[in-house]
Amino acid sequence: MTEYLSPFAADLVGFAGSFFIVAAFAYSNLTTQMNALWFNVANFIGAALLTISLTVNFNLPTMVLEIVWMAIALFGMTKALMARRAETGTPK
Repeated sequence: MTEYLSPFAADLVGFAGSFFIVAAFAYSNLTTQMNALWFNVANFIGAALLTISLTVNFNLPTMVLEIVWMAIALFGMTKALMARRAETGTPK
């Protein structure tokens, strides 16, 4: 991906991803009633941005971590959406 993204731009994308993950973590510790959908979306976006960054500045253990992080966040988003659907009584 280096033909599309310079190492400096990849670092900026990675910093943006880190911001999303840290913001979600801070939110989860500061809020009294957490919005699970927002939390998981922020984590997914952060991990996706970090994964993009890692295609330029490759590190295998971190790449695996981010892929697992995205999978967990995707599971959490699905669970939050299903719970929201159950609360509103919307048919499946």
